[in-house]
Amino acid sequence: MRKLKLQMQVSLDGFSSTGPNDEQQWVTWAWDEIKPYVLELAESADTEIIGRKLAVDYIPYWFDTLTKSDDPMYELSKIKARQKKVVFTKTLEKSEWENTVLAQGNLENEVRKLKHESGKDIIVYGGSSFVSALVRENLIDEFHLFVNPVALGKGVSVFNELNSWQRLKLRRSIACDSGIAIQHYDLTE
Repeated sequence: MRKLKLQMQVSLDGFSSTGPNDEQQWVTWAWDEIKPYVLELAESADTEIIGRKLAVDYIPYWFDTLTKSDDPMYELSKIKARQKKVVFTKTLEKSEWENTVLAQGNLENEVRKLKHESGKDIIVYGGSSFVSALVRENLIDEFHLFVNPVALGKGVSVFNELNSWQRLKLRRSIACDSGIAIQHYDLTE
């Protein structure tokens, strides 16, 4: 069975965003340092799941970046272009984007169905409310958290909808010169 992997920037105090629009001005920009990890993680998946709110700007951004070979994110955009995108929505009736399908059913059922398909793993990058719903349903198998050296004091945590605690097992920890700590956890049963 395929795994669902989360890659997300978080603050030291566990928040993934602040403000009404998931603002992330606090994120440490250290692309050169984290790039090898991000590319390896992206290559491990052939499917990406996205909530509708994020998809509206996110998908066009990556297709636009694909046309700019001098963009620092160009290499990642090539991987993303190959990945099938599944947008979870209750409001869209058809996909406007290439290599993208809509999932309109029950979140848990749709994700479990994807996990049973053949292929590489599945990846999710955000947004906060969509990821919170995935976490609440115990659907994320691996957490790849980029812990930024900043405490926000308030914001949105992807763990804010948990009904009970989740036990995680630390698999890997990487300290970056920028202050980012990459933490790879697996969900334990």
